[in-house]
Amino acid sequence: MPQQPAFITEPAQRIEVIRHADVLVVGSGPGGLAAALAAARAGVEVVLVERFGCFGGNITVVGVEGFAWYRHEKTVEANGIGREFEERAKAMGAAVPESQSLSYEIDSEGFKLVADALVEEAGIHAMLHRQFVSPVMDGDAVVGIIVESKAGREAILARRVIDATGDADIATRAGAPVFKTPVEEMQAASVMFHLAGIDKKAFMEGIKADPQTYGNWSTGEWRIETSGKEDAMFSPFLAKPFAQAIKEGIIPKHLNTIAGTWGAMHDSGELTYMNLVHLAGCDGTDPDSMTRFEIEGRRQAMLAIEALRRYTPGCMGARLRNFGMTIGIRDTRKIDAAYNMTEGDARNEGRFEDTVGIYPEFIDGYGVLILPTTGRYMQIPYRSMLPKGVRNLLVAGRAIGGDRIAHAATRNMACCAVAGQGAGVAAALSVKSGRDFDEIDIAPVQRELERQGVRIY
Repeated sequence: MPQQPAFITEPAQRIEVIRHADVLVVGSGPGGLAAALAAARAGVEVVLVERFGCFGGNITVVGVEGFAWYRHEKTVEANGIGREFEERAKAMGAAVPESQSLSYEIDSEGFKLVADALVEEAGIHAMLHRQFVSPVMDGDAVVGIIVESKAGREAILARRVIDATGDADIATRAGAPVFKTPVEEMQAASVMFHLAGIDKKAFMEGIKADPQTYGNWSTGEWRIETSGKEDAMFSPFLAKPFAQAIKEGIIPKHLNTIAGTWGAMHDSGELTYMNLVHLAGCDGTDPDSMTRFEIEGRRQAMLAIEALRRYTPGCMGARLRNFGMTIGIRDTRKIDAAYNMTEGDARNEGRFEDTVGIYPEFIDGYGVLILPTTGRYMQIPYRSMLPKGVRNLLVAGRAIGGDRIAHAATRNMACCAVAGQGAGVAAALSVKSGRDFDEIDIAPVQRELERQGVRIY
């Protein structure tokens, strides 16, 4: 049998340029969607590219419905487009009160319609079903992207580009330096799912009879650092059914990380945003790894459902309603930015002259949970979105520059929206002023953000 080649050479090809824009945003999760809306509202032509068939990213594609589950009476926030997501969803019948906070849980299916409306109203040119392939470079400047779709390869060019892919895909392939968390240290991935067939009255009576707290999170394999004030607060936490299932042989002993939270219990019998499956070792930049863990995550979800049927009040008739469209990734690459945020910034109310918005003292990740119940907050610096080594590119969303604990704060969807709105405004004003991203005057950016309803100080 002839030896198989290790490589092939792809022939050079002419790629049609199908669109030009002032600002091109790639990825439409909370960061990318906020960036596109902010740029369009600042008066420039915007193209928004998304690989799936809907906008919303983690909200719609993964099924993470708890957008602001950190919110309590004294929480101080940036508001802006992130709060608009929540309020618009509520107005369109796509949100219900969240179980553990003063926020609304956003319906993952309904938000598809909310996002459609926001994009259309802003005059953004939407391009769904297109996968980013590579940047188009002019020297060290990113001037567009190549996409792949059912239409083949196409090029989209722009005066400014925002990388909201979540994994810093554009920055990485453009040659910007990035940090990638070692796989064994990455925050676990999750397969989210939603249930139907729950007896709401019996379920809620069971919760009231045995209320769980954030202090209960430190059970089994988990050890959670808190500030102490969180420990006695109510949490919609489920662990006992799965421990019982392991004891009785329903769940294999090695799957002792099945535990977590539910989101909302609906009158219809739907129990949504089941965040129970935690998959350590999943690399969100490796499709083989994601394939394996997508399948494993669904398997574990069905084991969790069986445990709920057997050991949780009201869940005897539980059935799977749906999985998220894809696995949820918390942690891969982060850019080496002009300024990389630090643990000290996240824990000690970091303040910056180039702030583009604030974010409450909410840390969730790497074994740390701190809730914003005392009015403390940090600022998000523009420089944390500015990658080194390339021009014409900002990075929004969970890939902004920062260390582990800073990332445990900034990776959260509401913070991604804050950074995204700042990136969108900066991109629009960069186009209008003709100044590169590393040369723009931050004061007009801050004024426009305030005009758009953002608290920046």
